[in-house]
Amino acid sequence: KAGATRFLAKPLSSDEVQLLLEKIEALWQLRGVGGPRSGDHVEWIGNSKASEEVKRFVAQLKGERSPVLVQGESGTGKEIVSRLIHQQDKSRPFVAVNVAAIPENLFESEFFGHMKGAFTGAIQNRLGFAELAHGGDLFLDEVEALPKVHQAKLLRFLESGEFHRVGGKDTLKADVRVVAASNEDLAKMVRDDLFREDLLFRLSGHKLELPPLRERTEDIVELAQFFVEQRKPYAKKEFSPEAIEALKKHHWPGNVRELKRVCERLCVSSPLPIIRDSDVQALLFSGSAAPMGAEIDISMGLAPILASYEKSVLKQAIEKMSDVDELAKLLKISRSSFYKKIKDHGLELKG
Repeated sequence: KAGATRFLAKPLSSDEVQLLLEKIEALWQLRGVGGPRSGDHVEWIGNSKASEEVKRFVAQLKGERSPVLVQGESGTGKEIVSRLIHQQDKSRPFVAVNVAAIPENLFESEFFGHMKGAFTGAIQNRLGFAELAHGGDLFLDEVEALPKVHQAKLLRFLESGEFHRVGGKDTLKADVRVVAASNEDLAKMVRDDLFREDLLFRLSGHKLELPPLRERTEDIVELAQFFVEQRKPYAKKEFSPEAIEALKKHHWPGNVRELKRVCERLCVSSPLPIIRDSDVQALLFSGSAAPMGAEIDISMGLAPILASYEKSVLKQAIEKMSDVDELAKLLKISRSSFYKKIKDHGLELKG
């Protein structure tokens, strides 16, 4: 209760004591106390209760090799967690793969590699992600996008570490720790027969549910200041207390990614060194557009006002309908433009 990490029973094991001390050291480093800092150093920003739980989870994985599953809404920091896990032993390789970006017919070639002449265009032997990550960590983002036919192949690899290159006869072996991330409820996908239950069990050696930003509003101040600090020396801005309160009241459907984008835009659009409440409202507009004819603070500038209306229209549209083609048609824009606007405003499609 006073803050002890764990108790140890006698007789003591020197290996257990050493591993426990390493986990404690990892937790202190995640809290920003001591430890080396380099240009590619990754940090988890925030000291809320939810953030402390994330740091404890990552610290407990020091020295562990079981698969890790990180679930959470889009923009909550799943890749940051994967890099924090890897950062505890940066001497090992780290390979990040967006599963949704791999064409279905190229999965085996990309994941396990291929031999020269295995298919048209295979002009030389090629290592796959599994071999490249040998001895280290393999991060699989959007693992829910993996077709069921390939889920069985991933499961076999996780069970044995063995695989064959496309066009190869030799059985190869790779020792990797898989860190999988998903913004979907994989348990629900199992119930809907979209995801293999045995693969979910295998991936869930260690499981973390990342909280959305609206559930850790205490971190918004620190995150906003961090993002603004990153813009220096190009833009020297600071938040007024009223602006911070406006940020806290927003729902943040795009989570930390949306907050980062808003902070970057505030650094450009706010005319004064101090970011005011009106500057924040111009971008967020409390989640809804003001009625036509209502008084508008024109000192905000035309671009922020128009951006606020555009975001509000898009938000209302995706709440009413989930069909992308139909939405783009109704809004009289192309499908690609629709997706870009959704991403720019930090919104998320439903269904």
